[in-house]
Amino acid sequence: MKTVKQRVVATLTAFIIGFVMFSMANATTPAENLAAGEAFLAENAKKPGVVTTASGLQYQVVTEGSGAQPGPTDNVTVHYQGTTIDGKEFDSSYKRGAPASFPLNRVIPGWTEGLQLMKEGAKYRLFIPAKLAYGERGAGRDIGPNSALIFDVELIKAR
Repeated sequence: MKTVKQRVVATLTAFIIGFVMFSMANATTPAENLAAGEAFLAENAKKPGVVTTASGLQYQVVTEGSGAQPGPTDNVTVHYQGTTIDGKEFDSSYKRGAPASFPLNRVIPGWTEGLQLMKEGAKYRLFIPAKLAYGERGAGRDIGPNSALIFDVELIKAR
């Protein structure tokens, strides 16, 4: 009897989580995107290994690095994959087959802050609230206004 009860509870829990994630993934207005991102980040902050900074940026260390640590205006070379909170990939240097290089002060604030926490050779997962991403303007058709974003970032070089 206990096994049946456990299965029912597990099924109901999975259904509720699925419904919430579906609702977050199908947010269409800027207000819905913002609410979905805030809900996602609130739950994400409870996960082991997730650190939240004073600005609201969240990160998880996948691999520690041991090389140079970039400053706010340094040029960096990275490999990365960017997804929305529902897992839809919108950009990937891995898929292009080449890392990206840019000045750290020319990217979204979440990247500027997050990459300064890393050392060369590190891999982090960045969970970026809308205000540290593209904010109310969004970015193209794949990133709606007020969308929170997730980036897997590998810092190859800082100079």
